[in-house]
Amino acid sequence: MTARAGLKVGMVAGEPSGDLLAARVMRGLAQESTVVQCEGIGGPAMAEAGFTQWHPMHALSVFGYVDALKRLPSLLRTYGSVKKRWLAQPPDVFVGVDAPDFTLRLELALRQAGIPTVHFVGPSIWAWRYERIHKIREAVSHMLVLFPFEEELYQKEGIPVTYVGHPLAEVIPMEPDRVSARRRLGLNESVRVLALMPGSRASEIRLLAPRFLQAAQLLLKQDPALQIVVPMVNKERRSEFEAWLCQHPVQNLHLLDRPAEAGRPAAWDAMEAADAVLVASGTATLEAALFKRPMVISYVLSNAMRRIMAWKSGQERPYVPWVGLPNVLLNDFAVPELLQDEATPEALAEATWKALSDRPYASAIEQRFLALHQELSRDTARLAADAILREARRA
Repeated sequence: MTARAGLKVGMVAGEPSGDLLAARVMRGLAQESTVVQCEGIGGPAMAEAGFTQWHPMHALSVFGYVDALKRLPSLLRTYGSVKKRWLAQPPDVFVGVDAPDFTLRLELALRQAGIPTVHFVGPSIWAWRYERIHKIREAVSHMLVLFPFEEELYQKEGIPVTYVGHPLAEVIPMEPDRVSARRRLGLNESVRVLALMPGSRASEIRLLAPRFLQAAQLLLKQDPALQIVVPMVNKERRSEFEAWLCQHPVQNLHLLDRPAEAGRPAAWDAMEAADAVLVASGTATLEAALFKRPMVISYVLSNAMRRIMAWKSGQERPYVPWVGLPNVLLNDFAVPELLQDEATPEALAEATWKALSDRPYASAIEQRFLALHQELSRDTARLAADAILREARRA
């Protein structure tokens, strides 16, 4: 498939994960045509791929509902600015990457003006607020989804869709090298290793770190030689975690706050080196599954946040019985989920000890995750680029 010369693509990505996805799509487009101009809102990965940045990605970055309210005036100014510019000089196609609260609203305005719109990363309507499907049908010419079950969902609703696979499945090795990862981190190759991952947000550190650390103390009574690695997303989270570590000291604990290799997150080294992972619910659970590691998933919300989520979604709980992505994708409680009041240090330690010490159990989990990895591995960049170019041609 060859794009016509001078293809202009409007793009918006509002988070680091979206920036990486968009950069991958841009490289896929470049393989199909030597003349593609991508412009709009993006981050450093997109800039490196040749993106023309009107506004930096952090213009859309908000952390929770309170921050969103504080940032509302600047968000509205940014929205008005890019909408006006694209309506005056329409792109051949617009691609919104995740950030649905911002991008779906923009996609609706652009599509009503005759501009084809592609949305990459479907909102989790299968878990929360399914009624958003009506807005998606109005706003989006074509959906690009990461998971195979989403394709059937959108097809059923009459929305053009392409399953493009998850890009993480392309970059995480099908056969992780535990020994090499331990050598990189300076860990003993013959002892058990636990990756402890309490999250990347301040609220997650506050609510999960003390429970995880107390669980680690109990696990060390079971195995005093146990090594524990804790990757930190930045210095702020490390400082917050260390404050909890002072209250709940843990022996044999190693903090990681920078990549061991260029372009490789510290969390990946921690998971690859580990025998098991104790992890906050989120994208890290999918990464742990792709590294074929047995895990225990946990999450705790404050009472205030639970009320806000229930009010915004109109739901007390998700439509599906699972919160962890590996369980959602496998349609089963393949790994334990300990949430809210169930996330006691004792329960976390008991479930994690099974993951660390029960080899037949761990081997069975590894096989299920291997099959999942194979299912999610697709040529994401090419599939996404092909769908985007088809929409541009159709216009």
